[in-house]
Amino acid sequence: MIPIEPVSLSFGAALLLGLSFGAGPCNIACLPYLGPVFTTRDDGITGAWRILLPFSLGRISGYTLLAGAAGWAGLWVEDLVAGPWVRWLLGGATILVAFSILWRRRTSGCNSACSTTRTVTIENRPPQQNRLMSQGSLPGGLYLMGLGMAFNPCAPLTTIILAAATSASILSGASLGVAFAVGAVILPTLIFAFGVAHFGHQIRLHLAHHRAALENTSIGLLVMIGCATAFGWITP
Repeated sequence: MIPIEPVSLSFGAALLLGLSFGAGPCNIACLPYLGPVFTTRDDGITGAWRILLPFSLGRISGYTLLAGAAGWAGLWVEDLVAGPWVRWLLGGATILVAFSILWRRRTSGCNSACSTTRTVTIENRPPQQNRLMSQGSLPGGLYLMGLGMAFNPCAPLTTIILAAATSASILSGASLGVAFAVGAVILPTLIFAFGVAHFGHQIRLHLAHHRAALENTSIGLLVMIGCATAFGWITP
């Protein structure tokens, strides 16, 4: 058996590794999951943070937990992230986001696709409860989606886990995870906030007469991507 050479990384090196990862592969991996979400919202760039904040917090939490756990328990964490539960987490979160968008449409009463007649169940439920469920499920789903993205193994993450395990310290490992996470999140956040969000907003403006069909297509894509991820047909 070939011994694994220990890896030592500084906070700055982990940050640069995250930046290099976020500048390329990360954007491609995130686009199929976040792209359809942006096409269902009207607030464009100004409201992009409502999508990107919970998603980015999920990724930061995931990288920090993994690196901290590696610093405490060693390289078994690398085997853990390769398990099938990761794709079920990401796939399930994507489907949750799709149904959260559908629920928001159903309870908002301001979308042309909504029916003018509500069901008895929704009418009898207190308006505040409807609003809380509509506002809470989407950020929660986006957070879990970001968490699932963070748990997917990749070469840069493997390096961080190995360096964290070498440090044999929860705090040192977690600091490497935070540095990598911040670097990996910065560029995709800027690109999605100013690029994808604006593009999605323009699509909604130019296809205003087909808004219901656009939202239905986006929801359908999220469900399809979520199912394909959960069953391992596609990998982010």
